[in-house]
Amino acid sequence: MDADAQVTQLEQALIQQAETLAREQLQNAESMRARILSESADKLKLAEEREILAAKVEAERLVRRHSQAAETRLGAELDRLRWALTESVLAEVKTAFHTLVRDETRYLGVLEAWLAAAAQALPKGDLLAEVRPEDEKRLLPAWAAMSARAAPGRVVTLASHGQPSAGGIRVRLADNRAQLDQTFEARQARLADELARVTMERLFASAPDLGTLIHG
Repeated sequence: MDADAQVTQLEQALIQQAETLAREQLQNAESMRARILSESADKLKLAEEREILAAKVEAERLVRRHSQAAETRLGAELDRLRWALTESVLAEVKTAFHTLVRDETRYLGVLEAWLAAAAQALPKGDLLAEVRPEDEKRLLPAWAAMSARAAPGRVVTLASHGQPSAGGIRVRLADNRAQLDQTFEARQARLADELARVTMERLFASAPDLGTLIHG
């Protein structure tokens, strides 16, 4: 083989090696590109998931904060309404009681009923019935008959307690062992839970008859 043929064969071999190397490099580059793209996609997906998770957490935090703020405002408004309605109920009860006190026939009948209830509830013994000074004057003329009807067989002494009161009667044993306070103020205090129930029912537009608070 002459020198020219050897040179030609060598050139062809070098060209083939170069082409093979180029193909390998190209394949490697494609593989690396695909791997980089895959890794980038995975990283991007992970970053997106983290951002979405962070956004959800922030959204939930904002919702909780707004919900808590709304609940606080609602609670404050309900407290204001309860207070206003309680004051309204108390005012109506007091007005109704004052109307009762001005009706002498009804009022004396209520006092007699309360005296009878106290006589039944309190232990045996002489009783002392205390009322406002103005009510003492109203009761004195008929006291003997009233006390006989309300507490038969018991001695019931009428007296005035001299304390500020809208009306009613307080009955106690003469030896102070027990008493039943049926003054308006005491009855109102005992009916605090009932007034709270009435207030809540008023809040939902379902109030009962106030007469039960006065005569019950």
